[in-house]
Order: sequence, then C-alpha cells, then structure tokens
Amino acid sequence: MTKHPLAGSERQPLPGTRHVGPADPKERLEVTLILRHRAEDVLKARVGRLARGDVSLPHLSRADFAAQHSASSDDLAAVETFAKANHLTVVEADAARRTVVLSGTVAAFNAAFDVDLQQYEHDAGAFRGRTGAVHLPEELQDVVQAVLGLDNRPQARCHLRRRSGHDGTAPHAAAVSYTPTAVASLYGFPPGTGKGQTIGIIELGGGSRRSDLTKYFASLGVHAPKIVSVSVDHGRNHATGDANGPDGEVMLDIEVAGAVAPEATIVVYYAPNTDAGFLDAITTAIHDRHHSPSVISISWGGPESAWTQQSLTAFDQAFQDAAAMGVTVCVASGDNGSGDGVGDGADHVDFPASSPHALACGGTSLRGSGTAIASETVWNDGAGGGATGGGISAAFPAPSWQEGLSVRRASGSTAPLSGRGVPDVAGDADPETGYQVRGDGTDTVIGGTSAVAPLWAGLVARINAARSNGTVGFINPTLYVNPAMLNDITSGNNGSFAAATGWDACTGLGSPNGTTLGRFLG
Repeated sequence: MTKHPLAGSERQPLPGTRHVGPADPKERLEVTLILRHRAEDVLKARVGRLARGDVSLPHLSRADFAAQHSASSDDLAAVETFAKANHLTVVEADAARRTVVLSGTVAAFNAAFDVDLQQYEHDAGAFRGRTGAVHLPEELQDVVQAVLGLDNRPQARCHLRRRSGHDGTAPHAAAVSYTPTAVASLYGFPPGTGKGQTIGIIELGGGSRRSDLTKYFASLGVHAPKIVSVSVDHGRNHATGDANGPDGEVMLDIEVAGAVAPEATIVVYYAPNTDAGFLDAITTAIHDRHHSPSVISISWGGPESAWTQQSLTAFDQAFQDAAAMGVTVCVASGDNGSGDGVGDGADHVDFPASSPHALACGGTSLRGSGTAIASETVWNDGAGGGATGGGISAAFPAPSWQEGLSVRRASGSTAPLSGRGVPDVAGDADPETGYQVRGDGTDTVIGGTSAVAPLWAGLVARINAARSNGTVGFINPTLYVNPAMLNDITSGNNGSFAAATGWDACTGLGSPNGTTLGRFLG
C-alpha cells in the first residue's frame, strides 16, 4: 500500500538526548488522530468575523457546533477501517473533538504509519521518540490532520517561578507579596464571585490536596470553590509532595482562579505531558458539554521551535473552536524572557500562547500603595531570575487585530510587527512581588506568568457572570480597539524587547483596568 508523508508531522531529534535503542515492539501505546472539520470554510468564515471584532455574531452552543462542524461519520469510519487493517484498536472516537484514539503495539504503529520508534534518555527522563514524518495511506490523506502520541517526549513546562529564598537563593531586599484577592483589588476588578460560571484549568502533572485548599481559602475569608478533577488520557490528580514542581503549578492555578472567582466551579483537566495529552486535555475542556467551561486557563507551554507544524495547527484549530463557542482561552506567555529558554541567542516565543486565538498573558512587577498601584513595570529579574516571555511568532502571521502595530527593541529601534505579537495582556508575575499560595502543606510565594493566566480567567468569569447576553468569548479584537481598558506598561524590557506606549512585546496592551473592563464587557 502506497503511503505519503503527513505534511507538518516531521520530528527532529531532541537536543541533549542519548539514543538507547529501538522501542520495545511489544510495548502498548495510545495515539491520537485529529480529523478534519465538516463545513470547515463556514467555520473559518465565522471565526474570521469574530477576529474582525463582529460582536453581533452569536456564539454557537456546544451542541450546535457538534452538529455543524464535528468530524463526519464517513471520516470516522475510514479511520476505523484503517485501524482494523493494521491491527490497531479504536479506544475512543469523539466526533465533536474530531478525535480518534488508537491503541496497539509499537510494532503495529511502526508498520501502520511507516515510522521507526526508538528509545531515548534525556535529563527530563526516558521517552519514546521518532524522527522524520508520519505516513498515511491515500484514503486518509485529506481526512487526518495530525497524528500525535507516537513520540511521548515531555512537550511543555509549567511557567511558574518561586521567590528567591524559597529556592535556596538569597531573598530580594525589596520583596513583597499579595494574596490573589489583593491583586484583584489593586487592578480594580469589578465586584462579583463568578457565580454560575465554570473555569477550566489544564494541568500536565502534579496535583492538589483538599486539606491545603480548605485551609488556604479559609485564610482568605472567601467561599471555597467547587473543584472537580477530570482524567484525560489516564492523567490524574496526583500530588507528588514536591511543591517546587507541578504540584506548585496546580495549587497556584486553582488558588488564584478560585480566590478571584470563589463561586465559580473549577474543573481541572489532568493529562500526560505529551503533545497528544496536552491537546486532548484542551479539546476535552473546550467541548465538555457536562461542565461547560466559559473560560480556560493554561499555564504550560514551550518554545514554538519545539513543536511540529501539525501540533501548532491542531492546537490553533482547537482555539478557533473555542472562539466559535464563546470560550475564552488564557495562556501564560512564558518565564524565560525574549529567548524563551532556548539558549541559541535568537528570539523565541512560547506556544500555545502564540496562537492567534489565545489570550497570551505576560508578566509585570507590581507594587501597591494601599488599594492603589504605586508602580508597574515589565517583569525582568535578570540573568537566572526569570522574565516575561514575549516577542514575535515565527509560526503565525500577525492577526487582523494586530495589523499596523510596531515592535520596539531594547536597543531603541522600532519595526513593523512581522508576525503574531506576544503577549496580548499582562498582570503581576514577578516572584519578588508574587502571590501567597499554599501547596503540599507549605505556605509559599510564587510568581511567573503561570499566575497571570488564572488571574485573567477569574476576571473573565466575574465578567461573564454579570452579563445577560452570553459570554465575552474571544476578546482579543475588542481589547485591541479599546486599549483604555488596560493599564499601559511603558517601563522595562524582557531582553530583546522593550516596553512602549501602546502594545509591546513584553506586556502586550498592559494589565487589567478591571473597572473599565467590567463596565465595557459586562
């Protein structure tokens, strides 16, 4: 049977790895296939209208989206036929998510997709990997858009930074800290509790302990939110006992979002840290008819250069689905400055924050005086201390709502924005002006853009709860034509890029002016 390479599926070797040998041919694994939309042109036209700021266009319900744009029964049947012919089993098929999960042995997948799975070791642990492209038979060439999970290397990292002194280094002399409710007050968040809303949170490891959460929310004097855990691809709420790792991320996300919107339901989608697990968690949240989150917070990501083109496209398409259904997706922009931790001397942005259909959340250093902001600058703690991610995407062109913008470099030069600019908005992220949180029995202070995504998610939940005509949904175009809804940050840099009046590649349009945002969007 003649097979052809799947465009964009090419994998490169992961730097710093040691080749061990062929993967065990009897090892069993699960692989996610993403299929095409029905009526894809109609969906693109709808999302295009939203991107142009058409607020008159009603959002689709999840049921209506599934009826109009899910994978077709013929496409699902074609994948099932392929699976049977290649000794693979369909363990899940979700038409709305356009997802089919196949199970089988390494040997079966090698033969089915003409790949050669190998075993590698890396500082992050052992993983199964491949190089080159995935191959598909003629009958699936136009049907399947992505094949994820053959390679199970760790795909993303959590974007949190612990305060100096909590990680063994000397504390900063001028360090301060805030509760999430105090940060919300400094930003003038509109009154409300997020009642009736659901916030979805994506986690790729770690877990939370109910005893910590109960004690934490009691200490704030706020109503403890309802928290629900959802398992995706066998991921689960698994607290490791190490608050310095993913546990810290999970607790930070829940506690920031929950403190800001204490009467919202917090649904945490746990999945493995692979490209397949990450995407499956996102699509599960977006299309979840039972919990129906109106806003999703993502505090994980990695440099665009570490992703395959098929993954970049599949994630962005998922966020387009969210936009069509009125779901806001808030994503941390990274904590490693303009280089995003790649270390090659070039500028990089973090994905999935760089998706044009995500609200990319950058970081500031915030200092208050009473209930007012005394100063706010770009978060940049210098070499090794962390800095907000931001820059220009190499994968996505500038969206319509960023056309005509310029980017200022730290050298003082300016140039037209040549690609999707990151971030869109910002909020307090400096661990030296960080958030008081609790995890694994320990009270601590954490920062990072990981805190900004759930902060904005909580704000959106408050605003949605006050609206009588549906959710705010994809708010990027609205923010860009109404920049007065944000506090413009004009001081500081993240390495290569500098703050400027208006949008910049450090803090986007700025931090939330909650009073104005609530009045305008509510």
